[in-house]
Amino acid sequence: MENNKMPELRFPEFNNQWLEKRYDDIYSFKTTNSLSRDKLNYENGVVKNIHYGDIHTKFDSLFDITKERVPFINIDEDISKIQDECYLEVGDLVIADASEDYNDIGKTLEIQNLNNEKVLAGLHTLLARKESEDMALNFASFLMKTRSVRLQIMRIAQGTKVLGLSKNRLDKIPLIIPSPEEQNKIASFLIAIDKRIQLLEKKKTDLEQYKKCVMQKIFSQEIRFKRVDGANFPDWEEKKLGALGETFNGLTGKTKVDFGVGKPYIQYMQIFSDSKIDTSQFGLVKIEDGENQSKAQLGDVFFTTSSETPDEIGTSSVLTEPVDEVYLNSFCFGFRPHSLDELVPEFSQFFFRSENVRRKIIPLAQGSTRFNMSKIELMKLKFDVPKKEEQQKIASFLISIDKAIQKLSDQNQESIMFKQGLLQKMFV
Repeated sequence: MENNKMPELRFPEFNNQWLEKRYDDIYSFKTTNSLSRDKLNYENGVVKNIHYGDIHTKFDSLFDITKERVPFINIDEDISKIQDECYLEVGDLVIADASEDYNDIGKTLEIQNLNNEKVLAGLHTLLARKESEDMALNFASFLMKTRSVRLQIMRIAQGTKVLGLSKNRLDKIPLIIPSPEEQNKIASFLIAIDKRIQLLEKKKTDLEQYKKCVMQKIFSQEIRFKRVDGANFPDWEEKKLGALGETFNGLTGKTKVDFGVGKPYIQYMQIFSDSKIDTSQFGLVKIEDGENQSKAQLGDVFFTTSSETPDEIGTSSVLTEPVDEVYLNSFCFGFRPHSLDELVPEFSQFFFRSENVRRKIIPLAQGSTRFNMSKIELMKLKFDVPKKEEQQKIASFLISIDKAIQKLSDQNQESIMFKQGLLQKMFV
């Protein structure tokens, strides 16, 4: 039937009405399989298997077997009884038919390229095969992400703790689509945006890896900076951390009712999630007049004292901005340098997260199910430390990389938001 609704944004060469079709006007459902792939065998086998977890966590809307790692089903499974029509074909939709989250139920990937490999739709998926030329290749993957289609899928999902999606209910969903020619134009345009997003993400990942490698070389002194005149900086000096500063505790005597109002304090996740404190993310805590609580200041280094794994113990973050009255949460402790000429704040944020320093901190973890660290033992550790001028040089270089990473991240997020806006404006 015809539908008078038109998208807000269209390519100028198209003006025909969009048509309303039912899901089952375009797709028929094929049998999916629940063959075992528990061992996640990526090396040997004949048939690969996609299940609902892959759709939720690994794949974008378009699926290309050459770009995704998909495990084989277990070698001892009997595949002789699998009918030919059950193997995925280009243009098929694989749909997650189970989820604990409304935002994930019915997520869909469209098969773009199989590279002649045998692949099955597996556990908790539906397999929809295109039976009509009304739907162009690659268009459905974007259509199924639009708000209107997602809302319809959420409405037909059934269940309490685990949501389910049935073929019979999905069959009846209306899909409003343009001509195949306009579909191709829309899909090509959105694929180009996806490629930009992927490129920006790759650049960001590559730059993060470069930063990791160069930090390792800098803090192991494999590479050294030079003065402006080309002269060498002085040799790094081995110093005990306790000789460079002293520790202080976080908040004491506070209960749940004390938080949410009052003075700013540095939260645990601010320390755990970034090498420098984001001063826009402080929590609030009630501090009474006359309370004896330690205040944080510029240059302080904060360490987590407890973690679920040894690798996360003693994670650090540095206050690189001056603050007025700020306190520290009770699950961490602070380290205050005697002099900011000995430990430049901008340098500290990289130094204490470097692999060379972390390699000495991690063995301090004690425990079995929950790990803790002694600040007394931490203060006994010895590290090679450069002079102030070289610290500033190192910090400036690494900060410039961080800015480049952040720029790529911002550009990527802008592209994602741009695409989301187009999904609302280019579809009905």
